[in-house]
Amino acid sequence: MTEHFNGLTEAEQERLSVLLEELGEAQQCIGKILRHGYESYNPVVDTGMTNRRELERELGDIYAAILMLAWSKDVNYCGVLTREVEKRKSIRRWLHHQKF
Repeated sequence: MTEHFNGLTEAEQERLSVLLEELGEAQQCIGKILRHGYESYNPVVDTGMTNRRELERELGDIYAAILMLAWSKDVNYCGVLTREVEKRKSIRRWLHHQKF
């Protein structure tokens, strides 16, 4: 097997692929919510779930992918949490409708 030019192992590439796929699915779900609302649902494929519930599932999938990266030491989980706190503080000045 030849080494890939990016130096990533197959396992590292797979974990990033999982995260990328889940992020894309969440984007699609957000688009549906923006177009049709949280309480709408897919009229063609009856999953029994609203767009809100679909988003919750996709966000959970993203969180699982993040944890896979952290557990595998691809990223530092403490670094992720530290940045989350920093982001909540820094974004406040750009938000107009949030109370946190």
